[in-house]
Amino acid sequence: MKVYASLIDRLKTQHQTIENILAAIDFRRIITRPQLNKWSIHDNIAHLVRYQLIFIDRINQILLKEIPSFDRYKAEEDPEFENWRALNIDTLIKQLHTDRRTIYDLVTTLTEARINRVGIHKKYGSLNIIQWTEFFLLHEAHHIFTIFQLAHDTEL
Repeated sequence: MKVYASLIDRLKTQHQTIENILAAIDFRRIITRPQLNKWSIHDNIAHLVRYQLIFIDRINQILLKEIPSFDRYKAEEDPEFENWRALNIDTLIKQLHTDRRTIYDLVTTLTEARINRVGIHKKYGSLNIIQWTEFFLLHEAHHIFTIFQLAHDTEL
């Protein structure tokens, strides 16, 4: 399986949507939680930034180990997540871009043999690096949609 154009395009640019959404809203909207137990825009961005590091680590493990297995990532169970939540939005956005360049370079420079290496996800089973990247991007898109909704919800 080869890296396909839409995957490359989304990997390169999808995260940039977040800054476009943020440009149209004020800071209070960024930190407002829709409900007590729900994440704010800031929390969603902190999660995406933290998850990029998780993704990089998983890809590296797939490249180094023979069929590694991974549990579902749950931010609530990650002691590092709170550290990311404590960062200001500008720092998070900067880190989002920095780590995305690392992911882009990592995924787009792999040989076909290495791109076909496999890791096991506890819920989704055996996934090659292309499938892991697609999963990563779809997960990110879900949170970007949540950020869009929170930015534009007239009831908040």
